Amino acid sequence: MSILKMKKLHLAVVRSQKDALLKELIRHGCVEFSEIAGELEGTELESVLRREDTDLMTLRSQHNSLTHAVQLLDAYAPVKSSLLSAPVEVADSVLLDDNGLAAALKLAGVIEGHDDRIKRIAAEESRQRSLIEALQPWKELDMSLDVEGTNRAAVVMGTLAARTSLEDVEKALAAVTEEAELFPVGEDRNSHYVLAVVMKEELAAVNEALRSFGFTPSAVAGMKGTARECILNASEELKSLASEKDDCAKAIVAETVHRDDLKLAADRVSTKIALAEAEGKLFGTESTVVMEGWMPSEREKELEAVFEKYDCAWETREPTEDEYPSVPVKLKNNKFTNALNMVTNMYSLPAYGTVDPNPLMAPFFILFFGLMMADIGYGIMMILAGIVALKKMKPRGNSLAFCQLLLYCGIATLAMGVLTGGLFSDIPYQIVHTLNPDSTWGGLWALFSPERDSTTVLIGSLVLGVLHLNTGMAVSFAQKKKAGNIADGIFEEGSLWIMLLGGILMGTKFLGVTEALYKPGLIVLIVGIVMLLFGAGRHEKGFGKVTAAFGCIYNTATGWFGDILSYSRIMALMLAGGVVGKVFNTVAVMPAQGNGINAVTVIAFLIIFLLGHAMNFGLNLLGCYVHDLRLQCLEYFGKFYTDGGKAFEPLKISSEYVRAKE
Repeated sequence: MSILKMKKLHLAVVRSQKDALLKELIRHGCVEFSEIAGELEGTELESVLRREDTDLMTLRSQHNSLTHAVQLLDAYAPVKSSLLSAPVEVADSVLLDDNGLAAALKLAGVIEGHDDRIKRIAAEESRQRSLIEALQPWKELDMSLDVEGTNRAAVVMGTLAARTSLEDVEKALAAVTEEAELFPVGEDRNSHYVLAVVMKEELAAVNEALRSFGFTPSAVAGMKGTARECILNASEELKSLASEKDDCAKAIVAETVHRDDLKLAADRVSTKIALAEAEGKLFGTESTVVMEGWMPSEREKELEAVFEKYDCAWETREPTEDEYPSVPVKLKNNKFTNALNMVTNMYSLPAYGTVDPNPLMAPFFILFFGLMMADIGYGIMMILAGIVALKKMKPRGNSLAFCQLLLYCGIATLAMGVLTGGLFSDIPYQIVHTLNPDSTWGGLWALFSPERDSTTVLIGSLVLGVLHLNTGMAVSFAQKKKAGNIADGIFEEGSLWIMLLGGILMGTKFLGVTEALYKPGLIVLIVGIVMLLFGAGRHEKGFGKVTAAFGCIYNTATGWFGDILSYSRIMALMLAGGVVGKVFNTVAVMPAQGNGINAVTVIAFLIIFLLGHAMNFGLNLLGCYVHDLRLQCLEYFGKFYTDGGKAFEPLKISSEYVRAKE
């Protein structure tokens, strides 16, 4: 597989056919429009061409209203949907049709209006409850709260802190005037609620005396009627508000029959937004509209057939190397390599004009994951989950890649589980020996075991690492050769291969194979080292050659040692997952081994077994994915990968609730 070749598209169409052409292009979904304002700057066309007007802001406001209405319906009348259900599919012509859009927008406004009223009612209910709470301490006062006094006397209502002595307050008032009296009305843990009657000519002095005790005028003073009457009125108002709120909620629920219509309308507006965003990049005159963008070369004939239907002129050309950084990237994958799209997108797309990493990464990623997970039971669970998700959800894009990757990694996990004899770690062995303690059965057949053959597994992991890294180097060598930099490939990758060959030949002596190859191997190793040092300093001058040589020795030795050692994580995760699973299995069968097999011990076994392996499975899924990703993105990609590609984002139908049929 590869990175799709792109072509630059220049197009001019008569204004009357612009909308029809854009709708045709959005159906095909293979043209990404680019901004041309910078290219017009300083040219004669700058004064002739004007950017196309769009109603993008209005459309976004409409979309927000429609999606908010759907969210309100889901909140007030939740609908049960299957977790793995696929979105409803409709023809693209349905999403491009405006019929019913005005009615849907009007309905969305009605639903939002009911919700706004409910929010206002909630605010008013809160105010009424606060009022009732404030009135409670005064309900024993058999006097209208709006009484301010008589012609000669004034009434003051308020609160004093609970720690304040009312006797001290009365003494203070008596010291000010004999024509004032304090009446306690109620109290709670925090306050005294009091009423003072005072002659009006002494009101100022009395207020000053009360303030010295932290007196606070009551917020309920001035209300009409007694406190009990005000509480009753507020309670009645709460009932009325609750009834109105309930009516508004019922009105919203009644519109659930139009939920699908609102969803479809929201997706129609989403598609109109995509058209408006593309239209905002176009420039034109009174009679003509010009546009520019990128298209896959393999879709050129398809687009030519489209353009021939309209009064337009167009041309396509290959991008120049100077344009490569701005050329969008689209990967062409089959069902196998498409699974790794999710991994590549998480890291970074390759730069245009370089190599697609997916087919180079897929076999290693899936193999490494299977080795790390290595369990028949876990593999079967992953396979079933992948198959069910693919069948039920009918995923696309990254969701499809995830389901495919889950399936393929599950197959690898199952295969490696067969080779290591792991079925939920060692549960068959534990069950057999619990049922028959005298059994001599040693467990499932295994080609190798991470516990018994840990050294072999470690060596195998490191060998896989060498193979993995050398594959990346081979790709790098091929890229340099293609670019005409064969000398760089010889002195960089080639010298390392010669050194590796020399090391292998010398290793035959220590492995007891033969001593005859030791000296030839030493010579080959020295040749490789000389080539490496020469290549490192061949572009330097003077003392720079020496520093480059020493730097090369250090970076090569430490870099390769560290890179290869990183692959020991394959053995570590394989061992960790199996050991943790065995621990849970051992704990799960303990009740039966100590107390015999009965209903209680069976239930205990099932609980411990299921919970333990659920946790182990989840941790292994995450750990194996993260560490596998690290091996690909750091060790492997570091040998050949050039990132920084910009994703190809063509004008296409955009939807959230329904899906256009392919």
